[in-house]
Amino acid sequence: MAESTSGAVLRAATYLSPLLYDTYASIARYLEKHLGLTTTLAVGETLDEVTNYDLAFLCGLLYVRLKAEPSSEIELLVAPVLTNERYKRKAVYFSDVVVRDESPYTSLEDLYGTVWAYNETSSYSGYSFVRYNLFERGISPDFFRCALATGSHLQSLSAVSEGRADVTMVDSHVLDVLRLRQPEYVANLRVIDAFGPASIPPLIISTRLAPELRQRVRDTLLTMHLDPLAAQALRAGCIERFVAVDDGSYDDIRRTFSLARV
Repeated sequence: MAESTSGAVLRAATYLSPLLYDTYASIARYLEKHLGLTTTLAVGETLDEVTNYDLAFLCGLLYVRLKAEPSSEIELLVAPVLTNERYKRKAVYFSDVVVRDESPYTSLEDLYGTVWAYNETSSYSGYSFVRYNLFERGISPDFFRCALATGSHLQSLSAVSEGRADVTMVDSHVLDVLRLRQPEYVANLRVIDAFGPASIPPLIISTRLAPELRQRVRDTLLTMHLDPLAAQALRAGCIERFVAVDDGSYDDIRRTFSLARV
């Protein structure tokens, strides 16, 4: 790994599933090697602390909320394109509707009066996008008998698997990685529907960094998949490559979030 040429540190954080921490750590190491800057990766805890970091992997909804603040000092850097063919080589993902394999449910309509497990209200794929899609299908918020907050997509899947809940809607990227790395975790679960596609969680960068450095970081990530070893690390996280995105790419999330709150 290259030594830092200036003593500067590039501070990154992930606000996404811990299942993907190793993938993001590989990306941080790649940046360190190719930029010559010590690059650290932390686990983000609260939205307020995002400004403490130079880079952040985070939910598209959190990006939209941060960008709307008058004092915002962030911009989009890149977004991942996932490996599964269902994404059609676009920077999108889905919210998959998951039930126990042994359950009788085969469609969303079958789930009336059941227990819905969700990760947290700040989640797009696990909560806001679900509410929006229920609204779009003419289904009222009291469609489910009750809602169970679990704290994470993994805990939501466990709740369904163990029978504490009947259904959950989870980030399809998380499901992809589980199928690849821990297939036993989802062995007794099946997907009966999907909401989306939606703009995928991006990587953002602080505008406090010099424009030249921001562009170097962006260019490094956009070509990362061309390095055989780096490409292998990306694919271990079900990522094919990174692509450039702009603020307008997340207008779908702005629109659905505003309607989900109705």
